[in-house]
This record gives sequence, C-alpha cells and structure tokens, in this order.
Amino acid sequence: MQSFQTNFLENAVIQFEYYKMLGDKSFQQLNENECFWQHNDDSNTIAIIAKHLVGNMLSRWTNFLTEDGEKEWRKRDQEFENTYKTKDAILIAWEEGWSCLFDAIKPLTEKDFEKLIYIRNMGHTIQEAITRQLCHYAYHVGQIVYLAKMIKGEKWISLSVPKGESAAYNKDKFDKPKTRKHFMEDL
Repeated sequence: MQSFQTNFLENAVIQFEYYKMLGDKSFQQLNENECFWQHNDDSNTIAIIAKHLVGNMLSRWTNFLTEDGEKEWRKRDQEFENTYKTKDAILIAWEEGWSCLFDAIKPLTEKDFEKLIYIRNMGHTIQEAITRQLCHYAYHVGQIVYLAKMIKGEKWISLSVPKGESAAYNKDKFDKPKTRKHFMEDL
C-alpha cells in the first residue's frame, strides 16, 4: 500500500499534467493573432496569462526545497506586460515553466514531505505548497480555456464531454466494469 505522501504526489502530478494538457489543447486551436486577442484594455490576453503562469512556475519551483518561492529576480508586475512576439515564443516559455515544475516535484521522496519550504517568507509543508500552486494554475488555465473558447466560438473543439453528449458518455462509462483507472486515461 502506498503512503499518503506518495499517493498525494502521484495524484498531484496527474492533476498538473491534466491542466497542462487543457492549456496545450487550447493553444493548438488558436492561431498566432488569437493568442494576443484582448477583450478590453483592462483584460489579459492568453499570452499574458501564460506569461504570468510561467513566471510563477519558474519562481516557485526553481530550487524550491532550498530557496524562497518568491525569487528576488522575479518581476511579477512585468508578467502582465506582453513581451512575446509570436505564438512559438509563448509555447517555448510555457514548456519551460511546466518542465521546471515537473523537474522539481517528480523526484520528491517521502522524506521531503517532512521539510518546510517558504513562499514570500511564509512556511508551507510540501503538500501545502503543491496544493497552493495546483489551485493557482487551475484558475489561470481555466481562464486560458475560457478565452480560447470565446475566441473560437462555434469552431471550438470541446476539451471535455461536449454539450448534449453527457448521457452517451455516461452510458459508455457505466457499461464497463468498475476500474481504478484514472480519468486522464480517458482523454
């Protein structure tokens, strides 16, 4: 039987992978100009939301066991100013941020869960830090998905069970034997 920490970590990785996948599939549906579309002067573009996520990931997960998660080199306010020129530049940064996260958490051991880490000089257990960031990233990836769906309109390809198809989807699930299979394996 797995320990709580091992089970928590495996599930957190699966959840982070899920939110990355939602972002990836949203970006796949967008052309370059759509990544920079802005509803009004006070709203963020998908490019800016991605830049903020990347800045947060690089700050939080670089040397996260030994350094405060709010790095001195991070310029958070500048994350809300678009400096990306192309969709490719966004995607390169997007991958860098997610790689930093996965490189930091996948090697964690049960012993690491005994450590206290800091974010803005406030102590967090490893579980608290991971949960904090998981919720934060879900929030912003949800914004990316929502904006992408708004931009694409009728051309949007659903990332979950499409409208009107819940009954068929559930029938398929309940016609199969019960399983411990994780939801990500269905996607």
